[in-house]
Amino acid sequence: MAEETCTHLSHGHRFYQKFRSTVISDIWPEVLVFTLVAVAVVIVSELTSTSLAVSSQMLTVLGTVLGLVISFRTSTAYERFAEGRKLWTNLAAGSRNLAQIIWIHVPFDRELDADKNDPEAQSHLKVIIEKKSMINLVQAYSVSVKHLLRGEAGAYYTDLYPLISFLPRFSTDVHKATKEDILPLWKASGMKFSKFKGIHTTPHVSNSPRSESTSLLGTCEDEESMDSEKDAPRGFRMSMRSPERAKTYDPEAVLPQLPSENPLRPANDPPYGGLLDYIPFVRELRSPKRQHLVKLHRTSTGKKLRPKSAVSNVPTEIMLFISAYFVSLMRKGLLTPASATAMNNAIVALQDTVSNLERIKDTPLPFAYQTHLRMSVWLYLLFLPFQIEGSLKWVTIPATAFTSFLLLGFLEIGQEIENPFDYELNDLDLGHFCHAIERELHEITAHTTPAPDSFIFNEWNQPFAPADRRNAKAMMDDVEHAYHGVDSGMYHIRKTLLKSWRDVDSMTRHKRS
Repeated sequence: MAEETCTHLSHGHRFYQKFRSTVISDIWPEVLVFTLVAVAVVIVSELTSTSLAVSSQMLTVLGTVLGLVISFRTSTAYERFAEGRKLWTNLAAGSRNLAQIIWIHVPFDRELDADKNDPEAQSHLKVIIEKKSMINLVQAYSVSVKHLLRGEAGAYYTDLYPLISFLPRFSTDVHKATKEDILPLWKASGMKFSKFKGIHTTPHVSNSPRSESTSLLGTCEDEESMDSEKDAPRGFRMSMRSPERAKTYDPEAVLPQLPSENPLRPANDPPYGGLLDYIPFVRELRSPKRQHLVKLHRTSTGKKLRPKSAVSNVPTEIMLFISAYFVSLMRKGLLTPASATAMNNAIVALQDTVSNLERIKDTPLPFAYQTHLRMSVWLYLLFLPFQIEGSLKWVTIPATAFTSFLLLGFLEIGQEIENPFDYELNDLDLGHFCHAIERELHEITAHTTPAPDSFIFNEWNQPFAPADRRNAKAMMDDVEHAYHGVDSGMYHIRKTLLKSWRDVDSMTRHKRS
């Protein structure tokens, strides 16, 4: 019985999420207003001696013009949405390329420390820690970009802080540091000057109710922040995933668990989206604290607020450390010219990608254009019942409602996908993209970078198939074979490869009847 109840709740939650992904909740007040206007026009015209019908000559012309303008508006918004997705693909590719260069092209073998008891082990361990730490910074770069695009300033997040906590906080020795010595990265994060005294611990609690959405929340000693957590309405930090998956899906659990001088905010912190949010002016009846939380997302009329730009330099600061590492490798002569060029190009590509992402986020369509278009649609829908009542009679009411739903829906869709980096269900899933980058970077560091001789010349490799299906080890051991001939060896090898081509060409072509 309990399982059936949970199943019904899960289906209800998914239905509510799907409903929120539509624009019905955003346009229904306007549709209702224009439908009521149509009801009034029809009642007066049909039940009284006064006819409100007017000529419909302008209907076709204005409708065609508005249709073209709305289509252009929606297409422009979708282009921004698609470009944002392409840029995140570039960000993932740049992160992957940079990590591969660091892990493979930066040599593992360096000068050994003769003072250590086991110099080789110490040297290799030190190099691997160095390279893995820098790849963690590459991972942190995409995460910091996610928070930047969502207007979330600072570095104290459960998915970001564990990756960059080792970076220096001060420009001088920590024991001599003052408030003026805090580096820009931590200054922008609102770091409280404590010289690391009284650091908050951030233990991971996997099955607590609050951990489903917040994962790692630092122990907060600030009474005001604790009160804000208690007073937050239900669902304020509700997870966007299904209840079944929330029990096992906890991506922040794989990150380092380190103490923090400030409480950590959740990796994903969508604004509260209760049912009353979609009823205009009802939100004003909430308590002042809850009203403040809701106003972060919508106006009193129910319209969504555009997220504010974050005054944050976290991605820039992270890239400065990665660039400093690149300069250090160059100074030590650890990169070949080709590898150095590739690494520099990867760094530049990442920075260019973030600049383009910020351009999409911070460049909305001109206010005058949006306002004029919306007012034109409103005027068209306002006079629509007067123009069609003479021919449609009572059908004018559903016809007006459908037309309002159609035009206002396309207009709202264009406005919603204009900024594809927020928490709306129609926005890009930036968290999923960051997790994909994280998986790829960990896959790269799991590679042992063995020497080619250790895996090519073994029993599991048949390089000359299908013409010669012997494995590489057998071919190398058979020194009497024609392949090993001083003068004729290359001839026989080419002959085998040519036969392989003929076999592949004939056996893979589909004969059409």
